[in-house]
Amino acid sequence: MREPVRIGGTAEHGPGLTELLEQVAQGDQDAFARVYDAVAGPVLGLVRRVLCDPAQSEEVTQEVFVEVWRTAARFQRERGSAMTWVMTLAHRRAVDRVRSAQARTDREERVARLEHMPAYDHVSEQVESRLEREQVRRCLGGLTERQRQAVTLAYYRGLTYREVAELLTLPLGTIKTRMRDGLIRLRDCLGGGS
Repeated sequence: MREPVRIGGTAEHGPGLTELLEQVAQGDQDAFARVYDAVAGPVLGLVRRVLCDPAQSEEVTQEVFVEVWRTAARFQRERGSAMTWVMTLAHRRAVDRVRSAQARTDREERVARLEHMPAYDHVSEQVESRLEREQVRRCLGGLTERQRQAVTLAYYRGLTYREVAELLTLPLGTIKTRMRDGLIRLRDCLGGGS
């Protein structure tokens, strides 16, 4: 039977937790078993307070001891006690688990919201676009030939008013008047829905 580990440790009572942790850093499995016996209860208690789930608490506690075994060499006695170092590892690991669970829940909620969004209806969008094009064509048909020519050159060919005037060999003012009158008629036709 192992003698109990003293948190402070004295020469007459055997090595304390600090010395045992330093031995664990050297790969001493017996020292690790004694560290485990000394701190398993407090570590599990701390993790349970953070997580509130017994099964996850046991899992995280196991992860903490794996981390203690792997990273014991990082412990520095001048920066604090061995117990504080182990409990800090436990607290960080428990908080990481809570954050991970929250992130997973947030992701699942976003996915669920996306799945419940109405699907984009390509067919109705195409029908609507076709109807709008037909209405624009019909309204363009209601313009005078000169207005239709000016609007078509400016809006479908991308020419400026000046370029339209040069192409049709007409004064710029005439083109502006035709464009204004044509756009007013188009607005009235498209806005009225007729």
